[in-house]
Amino acid sequence: MPIAIPWKAIGALALVLIGAGSAWQFQDWRYGKQLAEQAGLHQDDLTAISNAAAAQVRADQDKRLALEQRLSASEQSHYKELSDAQKNQDRLRDRIATSDLRLSVILDATDSADGCSMPAGTEASSVVHGRARARLDPAHAQRIVAITAAGDQGLIALAACQAYVREVNR
Repeated sequence: MPIAIPWKAIGALALVLIGAGSAWQFQDWRYGKQLAEQAGLHQDDLTAISNAAAAQVRADQDKRLALEQRLSASEQSHYKELSDAQKNQDRLRDRIATSDLRLSVILDATDSADGCSMPAGTEASSVVHGRARARLDPAHAQRIVAITAAGDQGLIALAACQAYVREVNR
């Protein structure tokens, strides 16, 4: 006996398979579109993040450049101050060495200094009025000038360090 083929069942099955394939294709298109939209949004987010990072880097570089310029100006100022102080100290030492300038100290008239007394009066040619003074030996004056020069250099260096710290912490 011949086998009867149920054409209705085969037709229904074919329709179901065609419908499933169509639904599958439709879902593929729909999800593909959604994935493309999400990829575009993700790319926009990455671009915005990249632009923000680049702007931050530029701002940081500008800040660093401004700091370097301020520090350079401060360094030049302190170098000039130190150079001027050294020139003044050199001139003072030269004037003392050539006896163009004499250093003197005020004497304490009430101190007997163990029997070493100095005359209490000032010289007639002296411009200084008031208490008794004694001239220092030029060699001692040179040493005093050297000590004050070292102190001046130390103070200028300290001021430079303080200015540096203020600028960096600004």
